[in-house]
Amino acid sequence: MACRGVPWLIPRCFVSTTTALCNVQMLSVEYEKAKPFSEIPGPKGLPYLGTLLKYRKGPLNKYNIERYQEAVLDLYHQYGKIVKETIAGTTVVHLFDPDYIRLVFQHEGKMPHIVPLMETTQMYRQQRGLSLGLGNTNGEEWYRLRSAVQQMMMRPKAVTVYLPFVTEVAEDFVSHLRLIRDCNGHVPNLRNEISKWNVESAAMTVFEARLNSFKTSKDSEVQKMINANTAMFTLSAKMKFQLPLYKLFPTPIWKRLVDAEECVLQTSLKYLNEALAKISALTDANALKEGQYNFLSYLISKPELDMKDITIITLSLFGDGLSTTSPTLASNLYCLARYPDAQERLYNEITKVVPPGEQITADRINSMAYLKAFVKETFRFFPIGLDVARVPTQNLVIGGYQIPAGSHVEMNNFVMFQDPQYFEEPGEFKAERWLRDGSAQNIHPYILTPFGHGPRMCAGRRFAEQEMYVVIIKILQNFRLEWRHKDLMQKYQILMVPEAPVDITFNSR
Repeated sequence: MACRGVPWLIPRCFVSTTTALCNVQMLSVEYEKAKPFSEIPGPKGLPYLGTLLKYRKGPLNKYNIERYQEAVLDLYHQYGKIVKETIAGTTVVHLFDPDYIRLVFQHEGKMPHIVPLMETTQMYRQQRGLSLGLGNTNGEEWYRLRSAVQQMMMRPKAVTVYLPFVTEVAEDFVSHLRLIRDCNGHVPNLRNEISKWNVESAAMTVFEARLNSFKTSKDSEVQKMINANTAMFTLSAKMKFQLPLYKLFPTPIWKRLVDAEECVLQTSLKYLNEALAKISALTDANALKEGQYNFLSYLISKPELDMKDITIITLSLFGDGLSTTSPTLASNLYCLARYPDAQERLYNEITKVVPPGEQITADRINSMAYLKAFVKETFRFFPIGLDVARVPTQNLVIGGYQIPAGSHVEMNNFVMFQDPQYFEEPGEFKAERWLRDGSAQNIHPYILTPFGHGPRMCAGRRFAEQEMYVVIIKILQNFRLEWRHKDLMQKYQILMVPEAPVDITFNSR
């Protein structure tokens, strides 16, 4: 039946298709009129090398690799909200405006394409014949993996099942801190102790096993895994600012990185195989209880996942927290100690919501508005990453310039978190800005994407948040934290970590 003259009777699919075609045509016309990619402002460098020599020792050296964030800030101040830079053959478009970021996210569809956080890890897994995992794949393969794990890993109710495990480890961590601190309340090498807590908590979630991390020696498997994880990121950061000769032949630094990757993999495989053996034995004896080994049982039940997939998903949830959750907790403890008024306000909220002797529940955590605001403000002060990277799958126009499909785009949240046009008094620690009834400041929603929103949301984010909230609650219930040193800064190791010891004083309450 013809619907001529009655546009509201046109079939919806036809309207949708027509609208999509019109949008494509409009984008194409806009793209042709935009300034070419080559005219995007940015530092000039040598062919292929680009600005590499500014990051290397020599007469042209300008930046310290560990302070790479200062180079990114310089790009913003010198060239504006869109900047192009080439380093060792890789050309990156830096974006420093939330509206530009909005354009990227609005055109990425249900299968966003990314640049791997560490190309070295992707290359190692390819050489070992491993599954690349969610963080190193794109397209249909990424969508297959994400679809298989999203019910377990991305829904709040699924995560709260592990709250008793997380609480148990947090309580043991508090007891451990009390035991190892000296008479002045000083905890030697706190960051390493935080890493032990992270491994122990992750093991309970993934393998439902205690590793006795708090009682380990410097030669233990857990400690070697912690050291190897640090080495992976340190070495990868160095390799980012070198000629990629490791892609042609195994250079000495590549061999060291492979050793570190192998250590983390083999340690994870050991615990995975032990857990799988226990599940098999319990199943054979018809003794596997409902809810027992919940995470692994779920993965095993998914027919679309093979053992390569299960291994990498498990490795990610078990090991990735060492490079993300651990430094994030260190930053939160520093901010608690550095800003005593905020610490006192949070302690009062905790005391009100979780009275002494009462259990931490999901509902109680959800009612702690200031706790969540504090963690967000700490993340703004100490973001774990400089940027969020994407590879647009269609031609875009950003800032009046052509961004061809396949370009490497980095959305630099680190810079925007410090910009007064987006945050009132950005140099001041104000958790209140994140409260609904707090600051009236209108924070642009696309600055918040690095907190983990959108289709590419970190699969383990909800687990990490729960662990963070619980351990902060337990620590403040037992200690008053104090900072007696100069302000703590961050250094670049692919991700951002504290650049100095987190030397906090733990005073008993």
